[in-house]
Amino acid sequence: MPHPFKPGTLRQTLVIYLLVACLFPPILFSAFTYASLHGILSNKIRSGIDASLKQEATGLETVVNNLDFVSKQFALDGRIAELMNQYLRTTQPYDKAAIKKDIEDSLNVVNFTSPDLGLTVYYMPQATDPVLFTNLPVEPAFGIGGLPPFVRYRGAEIHGPHRTQYKNSENTVFSSLRVVRTDPNRSVFIYLETNYNSFRKFMNGAWYGMKVSHYLIGENGRAVYADEGTPPIAPGELRWEAARDGGKPYQGYYLFGYESPQGWKLVTAVSKSAFNHEIDIWLRRMILLFAFAFAFAIVLAMLIWRKVYGSLRKVNREIVRMTGEREAPVQYTKVEEFDQLLGNFQVMKTTVNHLIAEVGSNERTKYQLETEKLLSQINPHFLHNTLNTVQWVARSNGQEEIDMIVTLLVKVLQYNMGKHSLIVTVKEEIAALRDYIELQRYRYEDELSFRIEVDTAAENVAIPRFLLQPMVENAIYHGKNDEHGLIVIAVRLTPAGTLRLQVTDNGPGMDEEQIRKLFADEDERPRRGMGIGLKYVRRLLESFYGSGDRLQIRSRPGAGTVLFAEIPIRNEVELHDQSVGGR
Repeated sequence: MPHPFKPGTLRQTLVIYLLVACLFPPILFSAFTYASLHGILSNKIRSGIDASLKQEATGLETVVNNLDFVSKQFALDGRIAELMNQYLRTTQPYDKAAIKKDIEDSLNVVNFTSPDLGLTVYYMPQATDPVLFTNLPVEPAFGIGGLPPFVRYRGAEIHGPHRTQYKNSENTVFSSLRVVRTDPNRSVFIYLETNYNSFRKFMNGAWYGMKVSHYLIGENGRAVYADEGTPPIAPGELRWEAARDGGKPYQGYYLFGYESPQGWKLVTAVSKSAFNHEIDIWLRRMILLFAFAFAFAIVLAMLIWRKVYGSLRKVNREIVRMTGEREAPVQYTKVEEFDQLLGNFQVMKTTVNHLIAEVGSNERTKYQLETEKLLSQINPHFLHNTLNTVQWVARSNGQEEIDMIVTLLVKVLQYNMGKHSLIVTVKEEIAALRDYIELQRYRYEDELSFRIEVDTAAENVAIPRFLLQPMVENAIYHGKNDEHGLIVIAVRLTPAGTLRLQVTDNGPGMDEEQIRKLFADEDERPRRGMGIGLKYVRRLLESFYGSGDRLQIRSRPGAGTVLFAEIPIRNEVELHDQSVGGR
């Protein structure tokens, strides 16, 4: 154990500083007058109020910006505006219903992506039923004429604070009103409200640590009391000049103001008693502190030494353990302040561990998400309905070949873009591939022949869906020759216990540069067929088997091409866990 007063030790420093602080309180106390103490704490309180005021104002600016942004989406977006024009012009019930569904879908999408948004209404004053569309029920007396103006911002009229027009609600909200880009002879407005708790969330007196009152001043200079109850200063008597410079006394209150570049102002009023409360408490505590400091100086020095030094050693030990024992929980000191620090350190360790695990998990799931995105590029519902219509017309006109082609195309699309599992068996993949090949035979007639060779034992092996077709599609587009072409699809079990998927053609072959282009990004080459190339296959292999390099090409000019992938045999559960968990 070191000498109690060894020079340069923490113990010596603590004892000396504490003795000096306790032995000379009268001198220190007399050196600091009440005016200086009042000035220090006043500045601290003013800074805290200014910071809280700016935080509230920033929240309100964010609300105004969100209302402006979302209203532009509804009012100025070319697609939504055109849908609104079509809805107003059309008289056909079926067309009107379809357009209405599109508009309602747009409302739902924007509301889902804007959690701070509440009531949304398309409003046409001259219509028999002015409320054209709404995401929530509105008051029977819904209207836009009596809303209190707040500020005009980027072409939108911001109103508030006022009672919501959502039915059976008393919440206070802000709202925006913007003209929708429609035909000149029709006046359609988009009316938006903040959600039920946005106003109270950013207009929160708890941030100040004392009771404050809020006033909002619109661009017209009219002040509105923004809190519940009776205002301490009548809004009509409030003067912005008293609050502009910050902390000016006015009718027994200190006023603090913030002027937004959006054109409005926020003022908070703090009573003098609340403003000086912390200063008064500080003075009383200082008097008590100086009264007892001298008697307990030495005792406190020793207690502080024992607690601080022992706790610091434990904190240092936990920091050192972080490098080698990242998962081990911290050991607490039973000293509240240091335990709070160690608790925060434990939270940091847990967060770091979670982030490390999350980064690895995100990297693994990224490939599956990209794969699903590719499969979702075409709207299957619309496409299938259209193809079914073509099929019905072909059958009605006795066009059996067209009927058969469309039937095959529907089967291919249902398999490739269906919503069922991404994991299938080899037998299911081959069945879907046969439909695709039959469809290609109609196109190429006698130019191409196909042969499928599948080991019976391999038919029930689980593989990712839509793995073989891009490989065959590549052989069709890059393996044709001027003579009769042959494409052989082989699925076999290897002696090494793996599954080999191979597509061979007798085409013209290719050199290294052509092979590189096959794996290039989509913007480096034109899309063909289903529009999904070999890079998709590599992503599937990366996601489900850990490496896209399992896909290989062997070819040379004039000697045909062999495209193959050798993958480990796994069941459906293992493949699913691999794609979303670990490789």
